[in-house]
Amino acid sequence: MDQTRRGFLGAAGAAATTSLAGCVGALRTLGGAPDDPPAETADWQFRGSPQRRGVYPDRSVPDAVRVDWRLGDVNTGDHTAAKASPVPTPGGDVIVPGDDGDLTRVTPDGDVVWTASTEATSGRGIHGTPAIANGAVYVGAYDGATYAVDLASGERYWRTQVGDAIGSSPGYLDGTVYIAVEYYDPSGAMFALDAVTGEVEWDDQRVTNHPHSTAAIDPAADRIVVGANDGDLYGWSHSDREFQWRFETSDPIKGPVATYDGGAVFGSWDDRIYRVVLDDGTEEWSFEADRSVMSGPSVDPETGTVYVGAHDSRLYALDADSGAEQWSFDTGGSIIGCPTVTADHVLVGSYDEHLYAVDRETGAEAWSVAADGIVTSTPLVTEDAVYFATRATEAYLEDGSGPSGGLYRVVADE
Repeated sequence: MDQTRRGFLGAAGAAATTSLAGCVGALRTLGGAPDDPPAETADWQFRGSPQRRGVYPDRSVPDAVRVDWRLGDVNTGDHTAAKASPVPTPGGDVIVPGDDGDLTRVTPDGDVVWTASTEATSGRGIHGTPAIANGAVYVGAYDGATYAVDLASGERYWRTQVGDAIGSSPGYLDGTVYIAVEYYDPSGAMFALDAVTGEVEWDDQRVTNHPHSTAAIDPAADRIVVGANDGDLYGWSHSDREFQWRFETSDPIKGPVATYDGGAVFGSWDDRIYRVVLDDGTEEWSFEADRSVMSGPSVDPETGTVYVGAHDSRLYALDADSGAEQWSFDTGGSIIGCPTVTADHVLVGSYDEHLYAVDRETGAEAWSVAADGIVTSTPLVTEDAVYFATRATEAYLEDGSGPSGGLYRVVADE
C-alpha cells in the first residue's frame, strides 16, 4: 500500500462505491441481500459479543471427553497467527473458516453442507472468526475484502474491498459490521460497513501499523477500541465515531481486546497484560508475564476475573480490578489463542498440540485432548459438544506426509 492509495482511502471513505481493484467498494455478485431491516445484535460473533468477553455461564463441559470426529483440510498454510475459530449457526451446525480461504458449514455428524470461497491466497486466507446475523455470515480475508454470504446456501451476497489484508474478526452491532484492516506500507484503518449493502459507512486511517488485533465495541462506554503492531491501542467514540485517545505500549498489540466495566483489557508483545480506562485511555494496571501476550483475554463480569494466555505457556487468572494473579496453569506450550470460559471451566488450546479444560476457580486440570497440530483457535462450546481447529502439522507443510489442520468435535466420554 503506497501513500497515494492510503490518501485516496482516507478521502473517499463512504463515498466510494466502485469495485475496481485497489479501491474501496461493494461488489454484489448475486441477487438478494442479508435480511433488511438488519438485526440489532448478531446470532453469534467472535467471543460471543461485541465486547469480546468470551464467557458463557449457560454452557458446561463434561467431566471426561473423547474425539467424536475430525474434518481435515481446514488449515493448510504455515502462517503463525492464531487461526480462525468455529462458530455455531442457529440451526445447530457450525461454520469453520480456514487459512485456505474457505468457509465450510458442517453438521454435528461431520457432514459438509456447503463451502464458500473467498479470493484470498492459500495460507493467509481467513484468520478471523465470522459473525452471523441477518441470515448471513460476515468475515474478512487476506485479500483485504469483507464478505457477506448466505447462511443457508453459502452463496455470496457482497464483497467489499477495504484494504490489502484482513486478519481480524468482524464485530456486529445495530446493522453495522466493524473490522480492522491492514495495508502493505505498513499501515491500517478501522472500517464500519452497512451489513445489508456492504457499503462503507465510516473509516479512520490513523492506525500506523498493521492492526491484526480484533476490535471491541462497547456501546455502554461509548467506545470502539483496537490494537495494532505499532504497540498502540486506539479508542473512538461509538456514537459519533470520533477519535478519542491513543495508549502506547512498547511492542505490538496483536491479540483481541475485551472491554468490561469501563475498561479495556488486552495483551502486548512487551510481555504485559493491561487494563486501560475506556473514557480517557489512561492505564489502570498491568501484569507482567514471562513472555509476549497475543492471546485475547476473557473477562467474567460476575466474578471480576480475567483469563488470558501467554507465550510463556501459562493460562493466567487475574483480578479484573487490580491485575493481581489468582492462579496460573502451565500447558507446556505457547498460548496465542483465546480462552473460552464456561460455568465451571476455562478451555484453551496450546502449542503443545492439546486442548485443555481447567477448573475456573483453582486452575487445576480437568481433562485434555491430544490433537494433530497446534491448537490456536478459540474453543466453541455448544449444548452437546466442544469444537476447535488446529493448524497444519509440520510434516504436512514439508512434504504432505502428515495431517493438515482440522476441525475437531469433542463429546462426553460415557
